Amino acid sequence: MSMARKLVAIVAADVVGYSRLMGADETGTLAALKTHRQELIDPKIAEHQGRIVKTTGDGLLIAFPSVVEAVQCAVEVQRAMQDRNTDVPAHHRIEFRTGINLGDIIIDDDDIYGDGVNVAARLEGIAESNGVCVSRVVHDQVRDKLDLAFEDLGERQLKNIARPVHVFRIAASALGVPTQSATPVLALPDKPSIAVIPFTNMSRDPDQDYFADGMVDDIITALSHFKALFVIARSSSFTYKGRAVDVKQVGRELGVRYVLEGSVRKAANRVRITGQLVDTATGAHLWANRFDGGLGDIFDLQDQVTGSIVGAIAPAMEKAEIERVKRKPTESLDAHDSYLRGLASFYRFTSREANNEALRLFHSAIDLDPDFAPAYGRAAFCYAHAKSSGWSSNTVNEIAEVTMLARRAIELGQGDAIALAASGWAIAYVVRDLEGGAALIDRALGLNSNLAESWYYGGWVKNYLGEPKLAIERFARAMRLSPLGPWVTPMQSGVAHAHFMLGDYEEAAVWAAMALQDNPDFSSALRVAAMSNAMAGRAEQAHKAVVRLQQLNPTLRVSTYKDVAGPHRHAANLARLEEALRHAGLPE
Repeated sequence: MSMARKLVAIVAADVVGYSRLMGADETGTLAALKTHRQELIDPKIAEHQGRIVKTTGDGLLIAFPSVVEAVQCAVEVQRAMQDRNTDVPAHHRIEFRTGINLGDIIIDDDDIYGDGVNVAARLEGIAESNGVCVSRVVHDQVRDKLDLAFEDLGERQLKNIARPVHVFRIAASALGVPTQSATPVLALPDKPSIAVIPFTNMSRDPDQDYFADGMVDDIITALSHFKALFVIARSSSFTYKGRAVDVKQVGRELGVRYVLEGSVRKAANRVRITGQLVDTATGAHLWANRFDGGLGDIFDLQDQVTGSIVGAIAPAMEKAEIERVKRKPTESLDAHDSYLRGLASFYRFTSREANNEALRLFHSAIDLDPDFAPAYGRAAFCYAHAKSSGWSSNTVNEIAEVTMLARRAIELGQGDAIALAASGWAIAYVVRDLEGGAALIDRALGLNSNLAESWYYGGWVKNYLGEPKLAIERFARAMRLSPLGPWVTPMQSGVAHAHFMLGDYEEAAVWAAMALQDNPDFSSALRVAAMSNAMAGRAEQAHKAVVRLQQLNPTLRVSTYKDVAGPHRHAANLARLEEALRHAGLPE
């Protein structure tokens, strides 16, 4: 036995759908494959100084002394196969997929071993029918020597390969593969659209595919609860399982603007899940994260990760859509565009002008589409936020307007969690119907338990009902689903109020300070900062908060605080808050 190491180019190729072809016509398939080998493949390998190391029925492992010769041979074979398949019915065609790598391998008699061989085999596995995938080292060696176009697929975590491999695909045009330009391109829907493609199972055990697939199933189902999203069904998304995926191509084929891709790796009793959200128009990564956990309760872990991913990517998509529509000319805006521009202003919570602009744009969306339920709900929220910030006198007419907007949102949005939650909050806060508002928010949570906004509204309602411990639980769920973004400051302020009601003034002051870090003029947080610091004995900090409050709202007094405090069910709770403001130095 002789063993040696050598740097060689390795080509792995196999027949696409071999089992199906054999099942349909075993004799014909074997005869056709034999003919292709004798007339095309074997002569081409010899011409380019290659050596067939082994065959596996439908596959070949070939070693070449030159990487240029290896790639040239693969390209010439694929081009010739296009011609040979011209008159063959699609269901009888023999089509190859090929992977090429350059590596230092072990030569043991007539066989070869090593990671270089394994990488070639994995590249073959992610190549498309009639396609050729190569590693970065191959690409770099041949790009200036062969007149070929390559598509950069980025780094891929290949099965049983320790490190990510940067993958390139030889363009279909360079291989003579007919383009699909004649296929009509699907028009993008009139709302944000997404496909969740199968996560790659990075575990060594192929039986663990169920875990990765189950994760994707859960994410698709959860995203489908967002009525503002167009979500591709599982049956279409899973056609990409096991394939080398170009997200731009997925976007064209499925007619979506965004693609979520990822991987799942299990080892012993631990699991790591990664995900990334990609814009199919530009290929830009809008969001990416990694999740680690134990496998004590596999289904609970799936729920946690699904919630985290969905809670993150829904706002990321919303943000990307807002940025996109900002670039559109004003005169070309439709109802949804006006709504998105309204959201951009809506999230600037400390600006009275922005709140007014948001309200104007939501009304514009309603004018353009009188059945647009979320626009009614958001408009109702604008009135509630103006009241909370001291920008509104909360007249009878305003209460009537909020009631009308909320009722219309509820009528049109029976299955829309955003419409129900925003309307529920406005009814609870402005109309002061706590039970009615709470019921609507709970309905919204039943429709979509991954909507952070609903948990946020629910937290405040629990505060008003005198249930601060439950309020903290709801705010915690909201922050878990949306740990970043414009809602964080209001959520932290809600937690501060809950701790104040529990008598934990130190903790309340901490949460108020966190809320004010990113948004120092947020009125609700300033109020609870003044109250909690006063009750904790920090008169200077309390006084600073009161000074800023009066600069923002010169009419605020202890006697008028009830107008912005919210509909506390128990008068004693409101009295505690008023007394704390007196201690902080707010005039009577």
